[in-house]
Amino acid sequence: MVNYPGFDYIEKQIRKKIFGVLGTVDNKNGAHCTGIMYGVAPKDEPFALYLLTGAEYKKTRNIRKNPNVSFAIPFPHHWLRFIPDYCIQFQGKAEILPVDDPVAVRSFQSKYMLRENLKAAEKLAIMTSDDRPVFLRITPRKRIHVFGVGISLRTMLKNIELGAYSVTVPEDRRSD
Repeated sequence: MVNYPGFDYIEKQIRKKIFGVLGTVDNKNGAHCTGIMYGVAPKDEPFALYLLTGAEYKKTRNIRKNPNVSFAIPFPHHWLRFIPDYCIQFQGKAEILPVDDPVAVRSFQSKYMLRENLKAAEKLAIMTSDDRPVFLRITPRKRIHVFGVGISLRTMLKNIELGAYSVTVPEDRRSD
C-alpha cells in the first residue's frame, strides 16, 4: 500500500520551486504554453500562485478572453535522467492584478530571483506605459494532480502508475 502525501507536503514542494509552465487558450481555441517564474501566496492568504508578466503579452491577452488556465511545475531528476520528471499540475482560474497588489508583492519576497524580477518590473513600470507589468493570480481548482512527488523511487519502479495521485486544497485555503 502506498502512503500518499497530503496537501501540506505538496504545498511545501511548490514553495521550494519558482518555475512552472502556464497554459492558456486564445480566442480561436489555440493552446499556448509558456515557462514563467511564480511566487506562492503567503500562508495567511488563500492558496494561489502569482506570476509577473506584461499587460500585453500573449498569455495576459488570452486570460482577458478566457481565464481558464493550467499550470505545471516540473521536478527534474538531475542524476537519474532515465526516470521521467516528476510533476505537480492543476487547472484553475487566472486574474489580472496591478503590479502593486500587496499580496502578490508579498508572494515575491520569498526568493532572491523573484525579488530581482519584481525590482526590474517596477523600473519598467516607471519607464514605459506601452506594456506595463501586471501580476497574474492563479487560483487552482479543488484538486491538484501529482506525478511522483513524495513517492519513493522503489515504488515508482514497481509500478509507474502508483506515482500518479491528487491532493485536495483544504477549504480554509481556497478562495472560492
